[in-house]
Amino acid sequence: MTARIYRPAPNAMQSGKGKSKQWVLVYELVEPPSIDPLMGYTTSTDTRQQVRLTFDSQKDAETYAQKNGIAYSVQPAHDTVPKRSSYPNNFRADRKIPWTH
Repeated sequence: MTARIYRPAPNAMQSGKGKSKQWVLVYELVEPPSIDPLMGYTTSTDTRQQVRLTFDSQKDAETYAQKNGIAYSVQPAHDTVPKRSSYPNNFRADRKIPWTH
């Protein structure tokens, strides 16, 4: 029963940073999901994969895992680096790629 602690990436379709500041603890799959022969649904007997705990910091998540005896691994946070762009650069004479409408 191992868990993964990570900070989720922001939504690619949004420019904001909502829901990307908290740390999440999720359990790894113990057994692969199986297909129900009657209906064709994907099923699993492992109910821990439905548990998703959120914490305000990485330290809080690690403390919770240690206190409850949960083996865990931490994925480091991936912070995005904003691209700097300047509108007048579109019209520079020394551009390598010509800009057109």
